[in-house]
Amino acid sequence: MNAFIEKVTNAQAKNDSLVCVGLDSDFEKMPKHLMSSADPVFEFNKAIIDATKDKCCCYKPNLAFYEAMGPRGMETLKRTLMYIPEEMPVILDAKRGDIDNTAKKYAEAIFDDLEGDAVTLSPYMGWDSIAPFLEYENAFAFILCLTSNESAKDFQYLESGGKPLYMHVVDKVNSWNRNENLGLVVGASKPEQIMEIRIKAPKLPFLIPGVGAQGGDLHKAVEYGTLGDGLVIINISRGVIFASKEQDFASRAASELDRFNTRINQVRAGAV
Repeated sequence: MNAFIEKVTNAQAKNDSLVCVGLDSDFEKMPKHLMSSADPVFEFNKAIIDATKDKCCCYKPNLAFYEAMGPRGMETLKRTLMYIPEEMPVILDAKRGDIDNTAKKYAEAIFDDLEGDAVTLSPYMGWDSIAPFLEYENAFAFILCLTSNESAKDFQYLESGGKPLYMHVVDKVNSWNRNENLGLVVGASKPEQIMEIRIKAPKLPFLIPGVGAQGGDLHKAVEYGTLGDGLVIINISRGVIFASKEQDFASRAASELDRFNTRINQVRAGAV
């Protein structure tokens, strides 16, 4: 079993949770009382991790929020990654996708420097842009398939050969997944397509964003994503970490995470 998948399944079982907490730690949205600290973003992340580490199955920092702060932001990211408990898997949300020699350097940054367990990648440039990441032993990659943003329709629904582009991505990732180290990013705002994709890709793990602030259908995302015992990771970022901007932000984040876990587990149990 791939090391990332093993860590995820262990964490899901231990914490009874399918939720990935997205550490999209936007400096402008953080509680004001943290601003006097030497590293406010790290202090925010640290408190969120302390409050949620027994209630989720992984963490997903979005690199953009740290890269935007320059060198200091990358140091904050590294401190955050070191603080996350070793048994908790980390998806580095980078959405990289470039020619092979450039992809190789992106892969070094993700897996050598930052030591992530998994990464998000764009398939637009084809296999050459994906392969360098998978040269790492136990590496795992989630490939953008059908995203939750409104403009996804600009490209992802364009038809060729009688099927939309996102289904061509499904077919390619199925064929690339010889070492069982690939999954798909499928947005929760497209619930019927989640079912369609799950039927076509029964063995691929799904990373499903969009159920929090983006208003995706949590019930259907869980129901359809887990068809046939499919592995699902439900990402929630703003809906958990920014539940409050006051001094109770960490406890409120934990409460929101409990609420999501309860709803998800009710669906899993067939109770709703």
